[in-house]
Amino acid sequence: MTPVCNLPPGAEENLALLLGLARARIIATLEAELAAHGIAINHTQYAALKRLAHCGPLSPTELAQALGHDAGAMTRVLDGLEEKGYLRREPDPGDRRGVRVIPSEAGAALWEQMRGCGERTMTRALSRLDETERAALRAALKRIVEALSAPEPPN
Repeated sequence: MTPVCNLPPGAEENLALLLGLARARIIATLEAELAAHGIAINHTQYAALKRLAHCGPLSPTELAQALGHDAGAMTRVLDGLEEKGYLRREPDPGDRRGVRVIPSEAGAALWEQMRGCGERTMTRALSRLDETERAALRAALKRIVEALSAPEPPN
């Protein structure tokens, strides 16, 4: 078998390392694509705006959970996006102590611009897989997420 380019020794047999490398390269490629289009947003900020565009207003806690971040990290992400004028925090009408995070008009317009960057990145990432392989990858990753999301069985 011909070795895969740019992989550290032993990576071909280490599934966790391959998953991590794939994720890191997708993020780096996305950030380069965003920068090439003059968009000064990092991957985490991109992911937050994407989630808000797809789900609508969320609490900071809901957004943090959806993105796999802790509350402190999410606060910094939201602060950065708010400073750039891409979102706002508004009182939660259902909980007077809570807030909802809402994209601003500028944030919604930015998402429309950024969406193409994400699509081009994923097209490139999956370019060497046929549709059957893509479907198998989606199914396998879904099962991994489900397995790790389920309660651990008792010993």
